[in-house]
Amino acid sequence: MFARFLSPNNLSQKMLRVIFSIYLAVTCLITSVQFLTEYLKTQNAISNELRQLEETVRGPIATSLWQYNQTQLDVLVDGLVKMPIIEGVDIFDKHSKNKVSKRSYTQASTPLAIFETKSELNWLLNEEEVFLGTLVLYSSSEVVLDRLLFGFSLIAITTIIKVSILYWLFIWAFNRYLASPLKELMSQVDDVQLSQDITKRIHLSNIDNNELSQLQEHMNNMLATMESDRQQLLEDEQAKRTWLEDAVIKRTEELQSSNEKLKELAAMDSLTGILNRGSFFATAQHLFDLCKRQKSTASFILMDLDHFKIINDTYGHFIGDQVLIHFSHTIEALLRKSDLIGRIGGEEFAVFLPDIGINDARRIAEKIRKTIANATLDIDGKTVNYTVSLGVESSESQDHSIDELFKRADIKLYGAKDKGRDRVE
Repeated sequence: MFARFLSPNNLSQKMLRVIFSIYLAVTCLITSVQFLTEYLKTQNAISNELRQLEETVRGPIATSLWQYNQTQLDVLVDGLVKMPIIEGVDIFDKHSKNKVSKRSYTQASTPLAIFETKSELNWLLNEEEVFLGTLVLYSSSEVVLDRLLFGFSLIAITTIIKVSILYWLFIWAFNRYLASPLKELMSQVDDVQLSQDITKRIHLSNIDNNELSQLQEHMNNMLATMESDRQQLLEDEQAKRTWLEDAVIKRTEELQSSNEKLKELAAMDSLTGILNRGSFFATAQHLFDLCKRQKSTASFILMDLDHFKIINDTYGHFIGDQVLIHFSHTIEALLRKSDLIGRIGGEEFAVFLPDIGINDARRIAEKIRKTIANATLDIDGKTVNYTVSLGVESSESQDHSIDELFKRADIKLYGAKDKGRDRVE
C-alpha cells in the first residue's frame, strides 16, 4: 500500500497522495513551529535563570577578585560549572585578560548552539564603584533539549498517531467512494472495447446520484450515438472507396510523371544543363557536412566570366549563351565525378571540391583559367575568346556552413577582378 502511495498509477491514488501530502506538510509545519516555540521559550527561561544566578554569584566573585583569592575564585567557578544549566564560565579582568575559563564539555563534544549572559564585576570603595572585570556564564542547546525531551517526544508521538489514523481513513474513504466505482467503470469499458460490441451498455452497482452516475449516463449516450454513426459511416465508406481507388490510381500515374519532370527542372539550369543555384548549394552543404564528419578539408571555387556584358553587346545574346554552355562543358571535363559544379548567377559559376586542400584547389583553378584563356570559340563565322576570374577558398575547423566558404571565395573573386581579371586569387 505504501509503495502504491509513493508511485500511484490511478486517479484515486494520485488524489489521495496529493491530499495526504498537503495534510502531512501542514502537520509537519505546525509541529515544527511548536518545537521552535517551545525551544525559544525554554531558552529564554534558561537565560533568565543565568541572569539570576549571575546576580547571586557576582558579589562573591567580585570579593575574590578584589582580595586576589584565586583559590576561592576556582572553588566558586567549579561550583558554577557543576550546575545543570551552566556549560561554561569565563572571568576576565579589567584589561579583558581571561583569568578563569572552565567548560563542562570537551572540545570534541561541543554543543551545536551556545548562548551566554555577561555582567560587570565591580567593588564599592569609598562610595565609588571600581571596575574589576567581566563575568560570562554559558549555556547551550543541549540544556534546552534536555528540558524539552519529554514534551518533544509527546508531541512527536501524538503527531505520528494522528497522521497514521488519518492516512488509513483517507484510504478507506477513497476506496469506498471513488476507487472501487472507478475500477468497475474501467472494467466494463474494457469489456465493451474487447468485445467490439457497442450495443453493450455500462451499469455500475451501488452508486448514488453523483458525478459517477452522470458519467455512466453520458458514456451510454455516447455508445448509442457511436452505434448509429458507425452504421452510417460504413455505408458512406463503401460508396466512396470504389470511387477513390479509381481516382487515386489515375492521379498517382499523373503525379509520378509530373514529379520526375519537376525534379529535373528544379535541380538543373535550363541553359547549361548543370546544377542551378539552389540545388548546388543544397548538395554542396550535404557534401560539406560529410567532410566535416570525416574531418577532411573541402574547397570552394567561385568563377565569374570577364567582361561578359561586352560579349553580349558585341556578338548578341545567342553567342553569349553559347559561351556559357562552352564554359560549363569545359569545366566539367576538368573535374572529377565527385566534384560539384553549378551556375549560381548570370555569368557566375561555382565548384565544390570535397577532400581537396587549398593548394590542390588552386592548381585546379589555375588549370581552368589557362584552359579558358587558350580556348577559341567559333560560332556562325565569328571567333570569340574570353577569360575568367577565380576566387579559391578552403574550409577551416570553425566553418559550419557552405555559405561561409562562399562569402570568403566571393571576396577573393572580387580581389581577382580588382587586380586585372584573368587570374586566380
